[in-house]
Parts: sequence; structure tokens; C-alpha cells
Amino acid sequence: MSQQHPQQPNQPYPPQQPGYGAPAPQPPKKRSVGKIAGLGCAGIIALFVIAGIATSGGSDDSGDTSNKDKAVAADSKPKKAEPADEKPQAEQFRACVAENGTDTEKAAVKHVTKVTGADKRNDILDSAEVFTDFTGGLMGPHQGEGKLIASAFTSCYESKNGLVTVYDKDGELLATANY
Repeated sequence: MSQQHPQQPNQPYPPQQPGYGAPAPQPPKKRSVGKIAGLGCAGIIALFVIAGIATSGGSDDSGDTSNKDKAVAADSKPKKAEPADEKPQAEQFRACVAENGTDTEKAAVKHVTKVTGADKRNDILDSAEVFTDFTGGLMGPHQGEGKLIASAFTSCYESKNGLVTVYDKDGELLATANY
């Protein structure tokens, strides 16, 4: 006689021992270093592509038909004696204000010692700096002249997204303006 396990009438299959019937759970998969590096490189390449598209930007046809001072365009044409590119930016700025500025702007611009960033414009983020021989900074006695210089700069130069900053002789902020 062979021994058989008794079956209960309600169970059609014999009972199973733990661990034999169900598959063992799999440990979570770890990301490989190559996969992470590949995704990181793809992100960097995408960033360069987007930056390239943004900087290659549109056409030169600006729809600006206003008569805002176009002194920069006039200064960029070479003169008989000396091309405008050889003149320092501070001199170009003073000449523009002398031609188009008010009397108070002309007086304030006489204190300008140096201008940087006025010749490099890309209409994305233009930043020009005007240095003066004033003292006292933003809360000093020459704050009004700093604002006049910033205003004169906006009359002479155009940008879709430009910021001019006027400094005193110690490098302290006098004024800022969008141009």
C-alpha cells in the first residue's frame, strides 16, 4: 500500500509548500552609469541647440518706424578724418549728447571718463557701463547727474533688452536705465 496524502473535498489541488509555487520577487533594477551619462550628455547637447537657435535669431528688419534718436547709426559711418570705430566709446557718447542732448545732459556728460559695452549689442542682454568722476554713490550729491547721464545714454543707443549702469569714480552705483 502506498501512502497518499489525504485531500480535502473542497480543495481541487493538493496544498503547496511555501516558496515552490510563487516566483521569488525580483530586486529593483539599478540604473547603469552609462545610461545616466548618456542622458546627461543628451541634455547638454539639447541646451546648446536651443542656445544656438536663440542667438541665430530673426531678421534684421525691425518694425521700428519711430524717430527715436538714431545717433548711433550716424556715428557708425566712417568720417573722412577718423573712423568712428577708432574713437573711444566715451568720446562717441559725448559727441552724440553734444549733437542731440539737452543743456543739462551736456553738462553732466562732461564728467564721463569711460564707457564700456556700448559697441557690443545683440538685443538679448546688452549691458553698458558709464564711469564718471563724480563721488558719493547712489545717495550722494551727484545722483541727479547720474540719472541725466543714463537718460542721455538711452537717447543715443537702442537695444531691445539693454541696461546701462552709471558709476562714480570709486565704482559705486549712481544710476541705471533700460535702453
